[in-house]
Amino acid sequence: AGRTPNPCARCNRHLKFGVLWERARALGARWLATGHYARIGTDPTTGRPYLRTAVDAAKDQTYFLFALGPADLAHTLFPVGDLTKAEVRAEAAALGLAVADKPESMEVCFVPGGDVAEFVERHAPAETLRPGLIVDETGRELGRHAGVHRFTVGQRRGLGLAVGSGTRRYVRALDAGTATVTVSDAAGLRARGLVAREVSWTSGAAPAPDTPLAVRIRHRHPPVRARLARADGADTTVLFEGDGPAVTPGQAAVFYRGDAVLGGGWIAAALAEGAGP
Repeated sequence: AGRTPNPCARCNRHLKFGVLWERARALGARWLATGHYARIGTDPTTGRPYLRTAVDAAKDQTYFLFALGPADLAHTLFPVGDLTKAEVRAEAAALGLAVADKPESMEVCFVPGGDVAEFVERHAPAETLRPGLIVDETGRELGRHAGVHRFTVGQRRGLGLAVGSGTRRYVRALDAGTATVTVSDAAGLRARGLVAREVSWTSGAAPAPDTPLAVRIRHRHPPVRARLARADGADTTVLFEGDGPAVTPGQAAVFYRGDAVLGGGWIAAALAEGAGP
């Protein structure tokens, strides 16, 4: 509770590359081809396939595919991974396809109107959707809200707070148990690192401690330079190099080395500035 989920990554792992592949295999298919912007490389030492970022960095979708392992990639094709979006549209136009100029959509597919809060209100138990307080970092009440499901860490717009102080405020933390939304200024959002759970590594084993890597904490957020502080089973702690961004529990944390996806997991917590592993 109080986390911001990432349904697209879950869907890819369990439906598109799980249920759909099993159905395709039952029909006699040998390959599963999708329109994801991603590539597949081959490890020169082991010969195992691994996930690589797309040629078109602006469209890269490896963030949503981090849970795919060598067994999944062995029967997967990403035909557009070596193309830019413009090249794909040009090819579609040349073939006379009606979708060549189809507008892009970044919405969750099962929330076509884009109103995620309304979707939650229709499906969640009523007792979990209760109003609460908006407070600052000292616990001082600044306002009230209609439910924590309407907020996410890092959010600035739609807080319903007066801006008389001239200080921009952002959501820093959500406590679903007490229905409390804590806000701070931009500096209060910075994290030293993060803890991720349910982590899977492409190679089957975590890199050694202190291994440098880059971590992406949201789909369109640029990878942040970091180092692996601890990997204990499926739990992993990474520390950012320098000031880190706002970290949102519930989102994916995906680890990269160059264009190779090393693995990823689900953000459980942010490490506050000054905190160690």
